[in-house]
Amino acid sequence: MSYDSTVHAKAVDLAKLSYEMTAAAGSGHPTTAASLTHLVAVLMYDHMRYEPANPRHPASDRLVLSEGHAVPIIYAACADLGVAIGFNGDIRPMTRDDAMTLRSIDSVVDGHPNPAEGFPFFDAATGSLGQGISIAAGLAAAARLNGLSKRIFCIIGDGESREGQIWEALDFIRDHNFKAVCPIFNCNVYAQSDVVSDQQSAAMMQKKLEAAGFAVCVVDGHNPTSIKQALDRHAQTLGDDTAAPVVIVANTLKGWGSASQQGHGHHGKPAVGDDLATVLAELDASGRQVGAASDTLLSIPLMPDETPPDAEGAERWSFTEAIDRFGMQSSVEKGKMATRRAYGVALRALGHANSNVVALDADVKNSTFADMFYQDEELTDRFFECHIAEQNMVSAAAGLSAGGKLPFVSTFAKFITRAYDQVEMAVNSGANIKLVGSHAGITLAADGPSQMSLPDVAWFRSFSTSTNRAGVPNFYLLQPSDAFAAYALVMEMSMHVGPCYMRTIRADVEFLYSDEHEFELGGHEVLSEGRDLLIVASGYMVHEANKALEQLDQAGVDATLVDLYSIPFDSEALLDLANANNGLVLTIEDNYGGGIGGAIADAVCADGGGFTVEQMFVKRTPKSGRTPDDVLTAAGLSANHIAQTATRMLDL
Repeated sequence: MSYDSTVHAKAVDLAKLSYEMTAAAGSGHPTTAASLTHLVAVLMYDHMRYEPANPRHPASDRLVLSEGHAVPIIYAACADLGVAIGFNGDIRPMTRDDAMTLRSIDSVVDGHPNPAEGFPFFDAATGSLGQGISIAAGLAAAARLNGLSKRIFCIIGDGESREGQIWEALDFIRDHNFKAVCPIFNCNVYAQSDVVSDQQSAAMMQKKLEAAGFAVCVVDGHNPTSIKQALDRHAQTLGDDTAAPVVIVANTLKGWGSASQQGHGHHGKPAVGDDLATVLAELDASGRQVGAASDTLLSIPLMPDETPPDAEGAERWSFTEAIDRFGMQSSVEKGKMATRRAYGVALRALGHANSNVVALDADVKNSTFADMFYQDEELTDRFFECHIAEQNMVSAAAGLSAGGKLPFVSTFAKFITRAYDQVEMAVNSGANIKLVGSHAGITLAADGPSQMSLPDVAWFRSFSTSTNRAGVPNFYLLQPSDAFAAYALVMEMSMHVGPCYMRTIRADVEFLYSDEHEFELGGHEVLSEGRDLLIVASGYMVHEANKALEQLDQAGVDATLVDLYSIPFDSEALLDLANANNGLVLTIEDNYGGGIGGAIADAVCADGGGFTVEQMFVKRTPKSGRTPDDVLTAAGLSANHIAQTATRMLDL
């Protein structure tokens, strides 16, 4: 029998299992899965190089399912092939019985792709549409750095292709010539509620992709030979420096093989009972019609004999040592430095200490000071300019993390808000990414609220209230108050396995610490010990609180000042300090509410003790001002305001 007939037979089997598992689950997207059945059969049984028993082998080809709702077709293939599932201590081949546990609370066969739930065939959680191709680009970047010839296939829905991030990622792929990525657009015509727009038709997609500089292979997505030829063309271009990167546009049929499941109204609806019996019979009939017969042997190609290099490690320098090595002594002579500049110093030093560190920035590297990494000749190959495309940048970082790299992602803190969904999906994936938002808070001043990050502390803090499977906080939120702290916390972030977000500020601020001070995730620093009132601040506001201490001292108030540079923090230790200060706590922050003050209020409520918490934060939309002092005064957060609030709390 022919190659086509063998693939048709496999496609029918996979489609049937997709319908059966979604029927058992009572939910899912079998018609979308059926539209991909031939593409998946050719990819996973005859084209991709990977080991089913070791799906995370670093040299294996990868498959990113951007339209994550189609995942039953991947699960069906994995069950048939015995792809390994589970966690480190319990890895075993997937079975058909496993497939039938789709979406169960105790099953690793999750509703959408999710490696963190025990499905290592996938590199990242997908299903929030538009993100997969960015992840694929990150995987390609990691493979290039590791000298691996792996290819990364990414399946994208036609309706999904309306997402702007798709085009951010395609630009990124062209910018960096990541030809190892093979995007496959599944054009099955139907979205969730209606047919897709003409703008997302296969013909229009071809024109757009060609205009973007790609070589487009338009194929019948249910013709095995055509699919194989397009994939072979992608492979052939990898060694041709003159060839344009290849994209595949596949015309497919939603609900292929089952007439009763085609057309509008079947998205996300499993066939059950008599309907399921009808579907299975229709698929068998369709198989006979196309000559399905499994006489020809399909075999997964051999893995390349490649292994990634071991990470090179070097001695870590202190902040002072790094300043000396980089010839920056003059920058610290005035006793001040912006924490954003200290981040640049730390990033460069870390790049020399750990060869897995990579840096990504969004066209503001001269402001975030990530350009210190970029301009270092020994590190520049590990820097990825993402331009003004924060969503792609964060998802690409998740891909780099899955590829074994340690990505540091920087831009203005305000602009990270554009990528909140991508950040959350990276957390769900278990990605080890480090985000750094510069120009944080209202002390940015002159540029005004369009450039100020104000809800970011509350948003990232919400992740700190939850943990991953290992019981580790889903995010550490860090707000260093001086250059020494910023440098040290970058080093701490690099040693922590899990997501972190650090806010840095534009203004130069005085040094508060030295190389001898130790910082840790979850820690805090007591800058002044008193007995009347506990003041808790972070970042720039530590300096403003320091000014207020001078006024309070003159008024006879003996206050304790804590630099709460980390959330989460040691609640018991902080409440002990509050107890030693009459149970009075004043929190100060340069962002909207729900941040430090909210975290301490939650700790107080959980303790149930007799505490009074007063929160000072930005309570109205700010505007631009000539100086940080102007903006702080207008927002009621100046040293004078802090001192006045403290004395009022003490009834003075």
